Amino acid sequence: MKKIYFDHNATTPVDPEVLDAMLPFLKEEFGNPSSIHWAGRNSRKAIEEGRDKVCRLLNCANLELIFTSSGTEGDNHAIKGVAYAKKEKGNHIITTKVEHPAVLNTCKHLAKDGFETTYLDVDSDGMIDLEVLKAAITPKTILISIMYANNETGVILPIKEIGDIAKARDVTFHTDAVQAAGKIPLDAQKLNVDLLTISGHKLYGPKGTGALFAKRGVRLVPLIHGGHHDRNRRGGTENVAGIAGLGKAAEIAMRDMEKESAQLSTLRNRIEKGLAEKIPHIKVNGHADKRLPNTANISFEFVEGESLLLNLDMKGIAASSGSACTSGSLEPSHVLLAMGLTHEMSHGSVRFSLGKSNTAGDVEYLIEIMPAIVERMRSMSPLYAGAK
Repeated sequence: MKKIYFDHNATTPVDPEVLDAMLPFLKEEFGNPSSIHWAGRNSRKAIEEGRDKVCRLLNCANLELIFTSSGTEGDNHAIKGVAYAKKEKGNHIITTKVEHPAVLNTCKHLAKDGFETTYLDVDSDGMIDLEVLKAAITPKTILISIMYANNETGVILPIKEIGDIAKARDVTFHTDAVQAAGKIPLDAQKLNVDLLTISGHKLYGPKGTGALFAKRGVRLVPLIHGGHHDRNRRGGTENVAGIAGLGKAAEIAMRDMEKESAQLSTLRNRIEKGLAEKIPHIKVNGHADKRLPNTANISFEFVEGESLLLNLDMKGIAASSGSACTSGSLEPSHVLLAMGLTHEMSHGSVRFSLGKSNTAGDVEYLIEIMPAIVERMRSMSPLYAGAK
């Protein structure tokens, strides 16, 4: 059976070049990077080379990068680290209703320690109102955490403008850039961000790797206490192979990003146009232009999304209904609900997130098989019979 992977926002396959960069540190180059002998020195060199490459991707200084195990850890470190470091100044955090659970649940956890969070609304395109953001800032506001690009819809938020607002009001600003990294250019200096999170397995690197940009001068309480690793900011022996792989993935992203973005946006647009031409009662979710080039989130009215995904899987197509981190939940997407979709439309939504291995043939296969699947499922809905 033909197998097509349209779930790259959940995770990406490890690039062969990345695997090659990792293998020596899973075999003969096994040394602890904190050791001063030859075995340790080789591992330490690999870490610093990986750091250089990630810093070039983000346009930041080496001293400003902390390696993590994931985007979730990076978000936790940024939000909790700032909250506890600045709790004498204030206890107010601002975020949005469409963030990844790594941000939303961290903010909810901090409520137990007396922190308060304002959750900004988004419009039907998934965008925030900057005037509402300005009005939400109080003298007790210590942190703004707003994602760069949404993992479900691909909507790109106005990070530069948010950074300007935060800087003018002397508020620390964190952005979860996990979905943006490797797909669109990132420049930590131009964006006026204080903290920025990325994850290796979203850009063809290994799982269990990530990085947190922390601008020089930003105070963070460590999330993990231990030895003097990463300049006392994150305890624990470094994942040498993973860091070597993350560095290589960052290098490849810089090299290939422009070409891949153009290719993926063409394929994404073809999916949206092709399905709209053949299937009535569908809706593309998210801003028409301010979106990642690889992401199409589509609601199919009168259809249950999970059943649709199972039918696609039987045809060899892997897609998702939203965030992989909430796939065990029966609740509709919090992102789509925040954008004003009904529970029924949210439940009938599918995310197609493309990657560099996808071809025009993959897309045409999807467009060919999808109408019959949707029509068969709708034929069992009494609501659809009345809508024809």
